Amino acid sequence: MSMKLEFGNKVIEGTPRKLNEMVDVVYDRQWLEQADMDMELYYMFRDLSLSKTDRERLMESGLRYDITIIPPNMLGCEYVKTVGHFHPRVPGENVSYTELYEVLRGEAVYLFQKQNNGKVEDVIVVEAHEGDKVLIPPNYGHITINSSNKILKMANLVARDFESDYEPIKKRGGGAYYLTTEGFVPNENYEHLPQIRFCKPTNTPLAGLSKSKEIYSLVKSDEGIRTLRYLTHPQEYTEMFERLY
Repeated sequence: MSMKLEFGNKVIEGTPRKLNEMVDVVYDRQWLEQADMDMELYYMFRDLSLSKTDRERLMESGLRYDITIIPPNMLGCEYVKTVGHFHPRVPGENVSYTELYEVLRGEAVYLFQKQNNGKVEDVIVVEAHEGDKVLIPPNYGHITINSSNKILKMANLVARDFESDYEPIKKRGGGAYYLTTEGFVPNENYEHLPQIRFCKPTNTPLAGLSKSKEIYSLVKSDEGIRTLRYLTHPQEYTEMFERLY
């Protein structure tokens, strides 16, 4: 099975994320024993642009635009999710690269967690609907969950010159909390977890965002893409990030 995406005048085939790549982070181990390891859970469409000019603008700004599609599904008693990852620190700085998400269709639950020497200091959950933007602050790992019965289609903008780090979350068997049919369940592989802080999406002019304006529109002009500098130079926007959540 594969999934294709119409983007502009192109039809693009997505890269699937299969269950066998997520074994480490699934909550329901009993279900996992009999599950089909080749099950495709979500599809990634990376490094997209609608025109040569847009692509050049993205490249010059050090950014990448992606789309991910997560059909509704269950991992046993747990709702389907992404593997989850952290970003590396900006060279020479004490903050990591950030990421901007947008729900294009459906509903998403974003869980992000801040760790220090392996200890989780903060856990934030944001429920987002079509048009909502969610900006991941520096130094937070993040997971996307589709707990609805609808297809989730989301976009993201992120700095293009780094590799995401999946190991910290895989090593602990998943994120700080699992979202199951019984609600959020703490991951016992972490000690002394803080309570979840439930926050609103970041549809804020602070970051040049609004619910009615797709993030790709910022790629269409030099002025627009300059507002996304916080994705490549987060160290310059400490005050803004502190005010988001």
